[in-house]
Amino acid sequence: MSWQQVVEQTVVGLGYDLVDLERSAGGLLRVTIDWPWDATQAQERFITVEDCERVTRQLQYVLEVEAVDYRRLEVGSPGIDRPLRHARDYERFVGETVDVTLRAPIGAAGGGAVAPGRRKFRGVLRRGEAPGAWQLDLVEDAPAKPAAKPAAKSSRRPAEPAAVQVLGFTLDEVREARLAPIVDFKGRRPRGAAGNA
Repeated sequence: MSWQQVVEQTVVGLGYDLVDLERSAGGLLRVTIDWPWDATQAQERFITVEDCERVTRQLQYVLEVEAVDYRRLEVGSPGIDRPLRHARDYERFVGETVDVTLRAPIGAAGGGAVAPGRRKFRGVLRRGEAPGAWQLDLVEDAPAKPAAKPAAKSSRRPAEPAAVQVLGFTLDEVREARLAPIVDFKGRRPRGAAGNA
């Protein structure tokens, strides 16, 4: 059994989900854990320091028994820029803003709406129409004019909604996907932010 399988088996055996596993040249083993997702849950659970300590103690014991060579072990939660690795991660975060990097540039498929060499996109994650298909609702904001002064209230027109473009993709086309690290320090969700669907 490989060391990756040993770590995954231990983490899953303790009731957690293995989100990411990294081994550096300096001997650091970094393990990222989360609670398994259940669509029927009323409220999402978050990883605590006690959860990380529990997994760390068990992994230290198991890695010693299995004679896995490492210098330091770090166990942590996924954080606000959680990676999306499996189809279940995409299901879990439908309706959230995500950053997607494609394996290959979009090329002619962009139809001139986006640069043909573009690979990185940010948008709201949605299910596609075909099985196994996904899409991002991309919203391109118009750049603000640096010297523009706000118009008087009486002459304001209602703002026109930004044009929405849709990027369709399958998981095979994705090199990397993460939740977009959007932080709101005022305690309110940004206007137009999507919740879990």
